[in-house]
Amino acid sequence: MLIYNVKIFTAAGENIPRGYIRIQDNKIAEVMPMPESLDTSDGDINGEGLTAYPGFIDIHSHIGVWEDGLGFEGDDGNESTDPATPNLRAIDMVNPMDRCFCEAVSAGVTSVVCGMGSANPVGGSFMAIKTYGGRRLDDRVIKEPAAIKFALGENPKTVYKDRDNAPMTRMATAAIIREQLYKAKRYAEDMDAYFESIGGEDELDRPDYDAKCEALLPLLRKEIPAHIHAHRADDIFTAIRICKEFGLDYVVIHGTEGHLISSELAKEGCPVAVGPILCDRSKPELKNHTIENAAALSKAGVKIAICTDHPVVPQQYLPLSAALAVRGGLEHDEAIRAMTCYPAEIAGISDRVGSIEAGKDADILLFKGDPLDVQTLPVKIIAGGKLIK
Repeated sequence: MLIYNVKIFTAAGENIPRGYIRIQDNKIAEVMPMPESLDTSDGDINGEGLTAYPGFIDIHSHIGVWEDGLGFEGDDGNESTDPATPNLRAIDMVNPMDRCFCEAVSAGVTSVVCGMGSANPVGGSFMAIKTYGGRRLDDRVIKEPAAIKFALGENPKTVYKDRDNAPMTRMATAAIIREQLYKAKRYAEDMDAYFESIGGEDELDRPDYDAKCEALLPLLRKEIPAHIHAHRADDIFTAIRICKEFGLDYVVIHGTEGHLISSELAKEGCPVAVGPILCDRSKPELKNHTIENAAALSKAGVKIAICTDHPVVPQQYLPLSAALAVRGGLEHDEAIRAMTCYPAEIAGISDRVGSIEAGKDADILLFKGDPLDVQTLPVKIIAGGKLIK
């Protein structure tokens, strides 16, 4: 497939006022300015008057987890029987046939990072997937695991407060996280010592298998980051404190009071997934919610991504969320990047998605108008190199 005579928002540096995109084997093979002559065929797309954007990415979603139109039967978001469940995997909880995936694609959201909710201080592993593809979730995976989910603040306290079970305070939430991380660190040290001893004079017994500790090893090795649910400024600082103690890469999810501490977050190099933006102040820790949060963080030098927290905000309204951030002062093209290259970079999937560059997956959106206009939908959608609209 060839898309030609099209303006290209590459999200990878300079945009191309008039160029072409060649797609081969479901990948972007070539992105170039238009030459004086170009061979085209009937299956190619004349993009005259259109702008090409990378497929949009939501860095924090629960799509297919709280299924559309169902109650308890479709609620697989939280295993709220144990406050530390790092061994739970998102790939075992998402229903790829939830109709919200179709609605996501129709709005141009072609990739999501999704997983469990925030009932537990240590939740489990998130994954990055495509919103389109086969009925088998395994065929949609971009990266799995993509992150380990942690949660601070009111959510764990709310879940466990009536059970006479920790955590009932922020202290206990942090303590549970630290305890599980220390156990995993010790487990890793014991495993390393065992393998080093094999064949030696003092051969050690292999440590007993521990599913919770095993699940945290990629995090401790910095192969994946921690994604930490935190709204309030003090919870954000607790997240940073813990991650620095254990030398973890991390992302703050939500960061509702980030605008109050934007300079500190910039100094820490702390990325923030901002959202949900289109929501009310439904609980005390959201009292300082503002659509100006994304702009304040961005202007301070914090790398941000816009998220919906679907189903809090339906997945197809990711562009609308970005538009509200622009209303709150975020620069327009930064809002586009916060749905494309920035979430890809933060999630560690920028080798596959997030920009229109040779070698990337061919997830491309063609718009006639502004993609942040509430009345505008993609004119054409190419997903995995196939024209699906």
